[in-house]
Amino acid sequence: MNEERLYRMIEEKEGLVSLAFPALMRKVYVWMTLALVITGFTAFGIAENPGLVYTIVTNRLLFWGLIIGEFALVMAIYGAIGKLSATAATLLFVLYSIVNGATLSVIFLAYTMTSIASVFFITAGTFAVMAFIGYTTKTDLTSFGKMLMMGLIGIILATVVNIFIGSSMLNMMVSYVGVVVFVGLTAYDSQKIKNLLYQVDNMSEEAQKLALLGSLTLYLDFINLFLMLLRIFGGNRD
Repeated sequence: MNEERLYRMIEEKEGLVSLAFPALMRKVYVWMTLALVITGFTAFGIAENPGLVYTIVTNRLLFWGLIIGEFALVMAIYGAIGKLSATAATLLFVLYSIVNGATLSVIFLAYTMTSIASVFFITAGTFAVMAFIGYTTKTDLTSFGKMLMMGLIGIILATVVNIFIGSSMLNMMVSYVGVVVFVGLTAYDSQKIKNLLYQVDNMSEEAQKLALLGSLTLYLDFINLFLMLLRIFGGNRD
């Protein structure tokens, strides 16, 4: 009798995992997609108002305020996720998507609409392939991920240095390295998110916040990959 009860409990738990896991994974990609849509519409909407986008470009205080605001929002979501409700964390993610869209609106001044659209679809295709590989591969990408994080730190440092020296060659080198790093991070993060959510056996608020963090991580991978590819393939305006 006890043995039958034990087997029934195991079957029930496995059933919960099979139900919770795909639902949480769907949330990861749905939230990520919605965030990209919000960012895209915000960027395009601001770009359609020349006065507003030029204000962002020429007003250094406003521009850097947006950059710092983005950084603060990401840190708030990652750092305080345990204290935030799922609703509050989602609203912060939406706010971040809007602020990031405002910052990205300046790309419409530097690149043609055709090149932006083309690079977006290239990014989407590349991202989808690498996310699929990360999700399905049996190879543990943990050690690979550590090397990619070192590469990411190098990109950040080189970008900061280039703000002061303004080297076009260094900018292009960072872009090529960045493509490799964010392509790899897409696969690595996809596997990491899958492994984390596979251990969750319910649809609790904590589980949904974990899925939200996963969507934010993949959103950042996508945006950064897009920007790196845009630097390489984007057609500049005359």
